[in-house]
Amino acid sequence: MSESTKLDNPITFTIGHEQLQIRRRYEVVSILNDFLIAIWFLIGSILFLYPEYENTAVWLFIIGSFQFLLRPTLRLASHIHLQRIPESEWQK
Repeated sequence: MSESTKLDNPITFTIGHEQLQIRRRYEVVSILNDFLIAIWFLIGSILFLYPEYENTAVWLFIIGSFQFLLRPTLRLASHIHLQRIPESEWQK
C-alpha cells in the first residue's frame, strides 16, 4: 500500500463490549452529575432573591461546587477503570 493510500484511509478501532459498557456507565453518571449541578445553582440563585433563604442558597452553592469536583474525578476513575482492562479483552 502506498504512503498516500495509508493516509487517506480512516483509522479503525476495535473496542470490546465491556469497554463500551464501562464508558456508557461513566457517561450517564457524569450527565446526571451535570444536571444536579445545574439544579443546585439554579435553585440557589433563585433563593438568593429572598433574604430569609440566603443560608439555604449558600449551602446549595457549596453542594454544587463539590459536585464540580466530581466531574474530573469521574473522568479519572473511568480512565483508570479502562486502563485495567487487558488489551486482549478489547478484541472480544
